[in-house]
Amino acid sequence: MHTRLPEYLKRPIIDTDTTRQVRRALKEYCLNTVCENARCPNKNECYTKNTATFLIMGKNCTRNCKYCNITCAKPDPLDFSEPTHIAKAIKGLGLKYAVITSVTRDDLEDGGAGHFAQCIKEIRKISADIKIEILTPDFKNNKTALNTIINAKPDVFNHNIETVKEIFKTARPQGNYESSLEVLSYIKQNSNITTKSGLMIGLGETYNQIKSTMNDLKNAGCDILTIGQYIQPSKMHLPVAKYYTPEEYDTLKQMAKEAGFSHFQIGPLVRSSYNASELIK
Repeated sequence: MHTRLPEYLKRPIIDTDTTRQVRRALKEYCLNTVCENARCPNKNECYTKNTATFLIMGKNCTRNCKYCNITCAKPDPLDFSEPTHIAKAIKGLGLKYAVITSVTRDDLEDGGAGHFAQCIKEIRKISADIKIEILTPDFKNNKTALNTIINAKPDVFNHNIETVKEIFKTARPQGNYESSLEVLSYIKQNSNITTKSGLMIGLGETYNQIKSTMNDLKNAGCDILTIGQYIQPSKMHLPVAKYYTPEEYDTLKQMAKEAGFSHFQIGPLVRSSYNASELIK
């Protein structure tokens, strides 16, 4: 078990006019971001690029994943003005690429798919040119919910596998590895939407297990892959088994190429929506 954070995983605090502008917009429209709620290490870098990953459907999650900093508690009722507020914030910030994610809402019949669709619709009203990436839960692999997403036509559909098959149940007790692959596969087979998935490393997985996961994702029709270091949010969360060195990330990049990925972002501080707009070019 490792407790000391290597220097290359530390990020300076940046405070500029742009980061303040992003924070102001979030406050003005009462919006949540995964940047703040999940304590993302790239938050300030993204804010300086005038981007943020919006977290919809409240701050409370119905699942208790052992790596995640988002609170597992009874969720709030849906705020039906949220899609309009998100669209206004995106317009106010002049974003060309918006990433929208959510807590998992197993309490809702469609898992919140309709709310995602409404957000996409409101953003499209503002501008047809804004690229929209959604990072969704698995919707319990509900095909009706997935069809709602397909019909909303996001540019990129992202659903994270998060970890290798052997560690999946420990990290995501309420999720299912095969089910997550099926979600990606269903979107790919029934639309021309770009698909994306990511995993965290450092939970005790082996290179062979990472390789198998890459192959599984590729076979599910996943177009874009992201891999980054797991950083323990608190002592209550899963411990870090290993900090990968920058050289080891080069090995992983080579493995991704061999698995057939031409679009990937692999590095210590890579998170699911980090430099998202660059990856679809």
